[in-house]
Amino acid sequence: MKNNQTKPPILKYFFLSLFLFLPFFLFIFSLKPKHHNTTTADPTSKAQIHSTGDLKIRPGYASYESYIQRQLHKTLNPKLRQVWTTRDWDRKIQVFVRFFQDLKRKELLFNESKALSIGARVGQEVEALRRVGVSDSVGIDLVPYPPLVIKGDFHSQPFGNETFDFEFSNVFDHALYPDKFVGEIERTLKPNGVCVLHVALSRRSDKYSANDLYSVEPLVEMFKVSEVIHVRKVDGFGLDTEVVFRKKTVI
Repeated sequence: MKNNQTKPPILKYFFLSLFLFLPFFLFIFSLKPKHHNTTTADPTSKAQIHSTGDLKIRPGYASYESYIQRQLHKTLNPKLRQVWTTRDWDRKIQVFVRFFQDLKRKELLFNESKALSIGARVGQEVEALRRVGVSDSVGIDLVPYPPLVIKGDFHSQPFGNETFDFEFSNVFDHALYPDKFVGEIERTLKPNGVCVLHVALSRRSDKYSANDLYSVEPLVEMFKVSEVIHVRKVDGFGLDTEVVFRKKTVI
């Protein structure tokens, strides 16, 4: 004969309470804050930061994200953007027009050239290119400014290989990875394509610069598949030297 025993009352109340309050505890647990990784992907994760005698990388960046945020602090500054799009707009375009007209006279830039401006901010360089007849022109920057500038990181250009005939930049000093900056130019330039850089050699650049350049030799070393066309002094908004490279047709 089986001994039928009922569960003690205390166990009965325990299981009943568990059944009633379990959904409440699960809801409370679901409210626990979750940690999300907001770090910007580093397109240069396999690259190394190199400093040489005439090229010094400025210290102080704990991560690529901190570097990007530092650059955005300038690019998104509302007072600067107001100046760039009003007071400085025509003045800078006129200066760039003179630079590009000179390059056209030297037959380094043509109306049919597909052109890119690297680190174009609000696009004065792009507008200048279009005004001198180079209609197929676009700029890249961390913050887009349509229709002249699209979003892009110059450490990892958003274009395919051998896309452009001509590339211009006056923001080399903002590159945390100069080797990658130059490598992306050579990757996206067509054979026989021309790259023009305006850099500062005789004075230090602004507080947002990531490197300091003291001669053209580091540039010449970094351009692995290009040759120097000319080096000359210019007066380009604090930048004093123009260096022009042509990508070799046979590599």
